[in-house]
Amino acid sequence: MSKGSILIVEDEPLIADDLAATLESQGYHISAILDEAVDVFKHLVSNKPNLALIDVKIAGDVDGIQIAEKLEIPFIFLTSFYDQKTLDRAKKTNPSGYIVKPFSEGDLIANVEMAMAKTIQKNTRTNDPEKLFLRKGQEIISIMSSDIFFVEAFDNYANVYTSEEKYIISHTLKSIEDKLLPLGFVRIHRSYLVNFSEINSISENYVFIQDHKIQIGKSYRKEFMDRISML
Repeated sequence: MSKGSILIVEDEPLIADDLAATLESQGYHISAILDEAVDVFKHLVSNKPNLALIDVKIAGDVDGIQIAEKLEIPFIFLTSFYDQKTLDRAKKTNPSGYIVKPFSEGDLIANVEMAMAKTIQKNTRTNDPEKLFLRKGQEIISIMSSDIFFVEAFDNYANVYTSEEKYIISHTLKSIEDKLLPLGFVRIHRSYLVNFSEINSISENYVFIQDHKIQIGKSYRKEFMDRISML
């Protein structure tokens, strides 16, 4: 039974074939291997893969980021380009991952599993985001739980990170964990609780959320990776 269908957009045949072989060995179906934007959009007219792997630099006048901007399916960027300008363009498209070449088979599979898991979780989550209240100076403000990227333990306090700000609150990570786990968060380290749906990619012992690199604790890694495989 296939674990999902994946479209590969890559103009280097050897890399494309290697990607396909690796993914097929893990139980995935390859929807197609394409190297130009026009062929990608033609393919998507009658096919809807679960995920696309897209090289940023491909043949033709339209690059991978421009393709991604028009996609209605999750996608991961595969590229040797990691300058700040390219990263800034890529982040605006909200990718499910960004893997820099050369990458290991383990990194590839882990990022694909993560992207697939995020898609399934978004489609099956029964708990809607909740409005939470935080103290900011003398003011109490509200944020949605879905706007939180991750929470970091800091002594008997905790730092709550969103896309806009970092808030310091007088609660332990354990007390926050009890509230956030039912809302799609996962503990990956004794000091970190992350929003599963906001994870962009994982590499070795870290998860990446936007510009944040967050370590996966040794004692949490197996449970975290097992969760990815099970979803």
